[in-house]
Amino acid sequence: MPSPITAEISRDTIDMMKGSLGQPLDGELLRGGGLQKGVTIATGLTWYNLEIPAKNIYPTITPLRNSIPRVGPRGAGTQHPGDAAHWKTIRALIGSGYDAMGWVPEGQRSGVMNYTSIPMAKTYVTLGEEDNLTFEAEAAAEGFEDENAMVTFRLLQKMMRKEEIGILGGNATLQLGTPDTPSTAAAGTGGTLPSATYSVIVVALTLEGWKNSSITGGVATTKVITGADGKNFTLNGGSSNRSSAASQAITLGQNLYYWTTPVPGALAYAWFIGTAGNEILQQITTQANGSWTVPLLTGTQAATAVSGDHSTNPELAYDGLFSYAFNPDNNAIVTYMTQGANGVPSALTASGRGSIVEIDTVLESMWDQFNLGPSVLYVNSREQRLISDKVLSNTSGPLLRYDANSTPGGPYAITAGGVIDYYYNPFSHEGGYKLPVKIHPDIPPGTILGWCERLPPWYQSNEVPNVAEMKVRRDYYRIDWPLVTRQREYGVYAEEVLAIYAPFAMFVITNIPNA
Repeated sequence: MPSPITAEISRDTIDMMKGSLGQPLDGELLRGGGLQKGVTIATGLTWYNLEIPAKNIYPTITPLRNSIPRVGPRGAGTQHPGDAAHWKTIRALIGSGYDAMGWVPEGQRSGVMNYTSIPMAKTYVTLGEEDNLTFEAEAAAEGFEDENAMVTFRLLQKMMRKEEIGILGGNATLQLGTPDTPSTAAAGTGGTLPSATYSVIVVALTLEGWKNSSITGGVATTKVITGADGKNFTLNGGSSNRSSAASQAITLGQNLYYWTTPVPGALAYAWFIGTAGNEILQQITTQANGSWTVPLLTGTQAATAVSGDHSTNPELAYDGLFSYAFNPDNNAIVTYMTQGANGVPSALTASGRGSIVEIDTVLESMWDQFNLGPSVLYVNSREQRLISDKVLSNTSGPLLRYDANSTPGGPYAITAGGVIDYYYNPFSHEGGYKLPVKIHPDIPPGTILGWCERLPPWYQSNEVPNVAEMKVRRDYYRIDWPLVTRQREYGVYAEEVLAIYAPFAMFVITNIPNA
């Protein structure tokens, strides 16, 4: 039997609960006239206002993947695509006698013309990405979003982004090798680099190498990937071998300058600086030169970590646009900005008539050599600004017109700022045309890519409808792996290769400084 005190407390508590439930949070209680509560918002007894669904805040820009046609095998045996895509290319027709003269005497026959048939083959490779979803996460997401579907959706988006970089800069065949020994100079004033004799080493980077490398993370050499199946494979990161070291004496106040010969296929360069034998990573540039004016960084990657050419993945990758363009056998036009004093490249040159001399030159060369021109220019945001700055200048002012709408006597309104949307190409037998200028998120500063997406009609484009196609043996597919634990495992894959039928229908301008 409970004690009198316990019984009394119990009755009081019950009475208070009845009073509270009978008049829950009425005005008198809220004003402190009744039951006092110690619950605030900070207690956490509130509704959780969660918006549905999750907000996917990440970019998935894939203009090349979106525009390049995806086609299955064509021709004989298309139901058996095999291990590679095969085609034959006829690059030129060589007439008999004088190639430009067709005269034949009465009653006689002409000589026999010539042409060369080039067999082409590109091996299919596989791209993929994997993820998983635990049973608990699946159950907890009910009513929020379909996590089974969203896992696949995000897998596909990430794989498409990797595919975009592969289309632009995949590298199966173009080895960077070993860069030339850097040239160095000590010049200028105002530097705070301590007096010493410094050693400089350079490593060239492909597009993939530039994307994979950083000052804090170091130059990407090789990485062992552990697959979801527990098996390992190795990827090369996109870097060349390291160069020999160059030395330069610096006195306090001088600046250290260094440069090397541009490497075909390289879109960036990593610079290792230090005393002889102690060179560590200091700078990554997107042209073949650099400079240093302050005390060196410490604790970054040592040059000795780069011990070979890791620029290609011949068994795993296909060649992207840049790898095709930089290969001299493909006849694409590649222009390197000329290096001047202290290795600084020359800047893009305004023509004075609203265009850029270097772009005009390659457009003219494409027409003179191949009777075609690009259909789009892909640039970095920096190059779009540089082109706009040089085109929209005082010298081009007389060529521009501003329309300002205003009522008589009223205020005027002018929009500040401007940028070029198109670049006019005058070199075409049917008259000039406008080229869209588009920013591509994966093109590094210092590089412009001109790309002809479709051959003109005089190339018999019914037989080569696209300059490039993504040949797919098996397009995007999802694998639901067998359950071996309480989580679902997924893989999204594609088996494909980039086939560029007319690699000469491209140009690259690179080694452009920020000036």
